[in-house]
Amino acid sequence: MKVLGIETSCDETGVAVYETGLPGTVGLRAHTVYSQIALHAEYGGVVPELASRDHVRKLLPLIRQTLAEAGMTTADLDGVAYTAGPGLVGALLVGAGVARSLAWALDVPAVGVHHMEGHLLAPLMEDDPPEPPFVALLVSGGHTQLVAVDAIGRYRLLGETLDDAAGEAFDKTAKMMGLPYPGGPQLAALAEQGTVGRFRFARPMTDRPGLDFSFSGLKTQVLLAWRDSDQSEQTRADIARGFEDAVVDTLAIKCERALDAAGSDVIVIAGGVGANKRLRAKLQEIAAKRGGRACFPRPSLCTDNGAMIAFAGALRLQAGQHETPEVKVVPRWDMAALPPVIRSL
Repeated sequence: MKVLGIETSCDETGVAVYETGLPGTVGLRAHTVYSQIALHAEYGGVVPELASRDHVRKLLPLIRQTLAEAGMTTADLDGVAYTAGPGLVGALLVGAGVARSLAWALDVPAVGVHHMEGHLLAPLMEDDPPEPPFVALLVSGGHTQLVAVDAIGRYRLLGETLDDAAGEAFDKTAKMMGLPYPGGPQLAALAEQGTVGRFRFARPMTDRPGLDFSFSGLKTQVLLAWRDSDQSEQTRADIARGFEDAVVDTLAIKCERALDAAGSDVIVIAGGVGANKRLRAKLQEIAAKRGGRACFPRPSLCTDNGAMIAFAGALRLQAGQHETPEVKVVPRWDMAALPPVIRSL
């Protein structure tokens, strides 16, 4: 099957074509992402109405561009996948409306994809993909979750954040210290120049059993340290390093506990924070000590993208799952409620 994937859950417009039956990375025929960072920068965060309008402007040109890069036309498509949730309702409706209309016009099936399942399955597009069962860490600006993957489509939530997601904590901490939007990547880059150990912050909720996360207290610690410091550039970098180390250590400790709880030695990491170099190195080290492996998508597939939606949608379309003709989205959607995928690529 040749499946078009459309992602419009928040502030990236992503389009991709995935072809089943081709090995590893070859199956991704083309993918294009347009980011709205410049649009939202002056507001310091995503403005939902502006995001929706920008998806309207960009989506059809991106579909044409992506199909051209794949050497295809709409007549070559066998199915259409789109992000149905979770996400901003207006943004989701843009992608769903275009996807359903295109599928109807082409008389091909369409399937709504869970955004976080897309992230979870993104590493499976790489060469030598892991086979379930494994544990997945989904870590982004909106989500921090540990999930036991018994099979594709069969997920058990092991733990999640009780307040800010890890990526959200990165962004808010960066904003507190005056870094430009989006702050998370800026803070991670600044941490490279920081002095290790000058500022040591708590590793929240690691001093007790359990797999849930909380980053709001850590964020407050950083605010107080920054307020009471000399606020020099070196101090900013040192605090950034201390914060990043605290988040990475916390995620790593919880991941190791999750592997123990699930009886697994394979960890899959996906989502925007999954591109963090220090987190990748730490989890690879943990997996190697256990005789297992840590699996990541390539950095370009860590942030929101159409490739993960095309791939996850292809799995479900091949299993015979598709949507009825109406346009519907699910802004809040529990991944555990998804039906299992019986057939795989």
